[in-house]
Amino acid sequence: MASKTVTVGSAVGLHARPASIIADAAGEYDDDIFLTLVGDEDPEETDAASSLMIMALGAEQGDQVTVTSDNAEAVEKIAGLIEQDLDAG
Repeated sequence: MASKTVTVGSAVGLHARPASIIADAAGEYDDDIFLTLVGDEDPEETDAASSLMIMALGAEQGDQVTVTSDNAEAVEKIAGLIEQDLDAG
């Protein structure tokens, strides 16, 4: 299983717009992709293809999130999106 830990780049964290962009990208893969908030007292894997589940993580700008999947390409794609400020523009 591949995994990568990255820092949330979006100014408002992983809220509506960033979560939707990430979920749409995760939905393009057949493999399961999971997100985990680093440092959470009760860490649970969140389905990266669900924008509601991503928002429920409560990840803010500067928080670290681990992306995990059997598909290394998917991990890199989703991790790259999390690192960007998806609210910019």
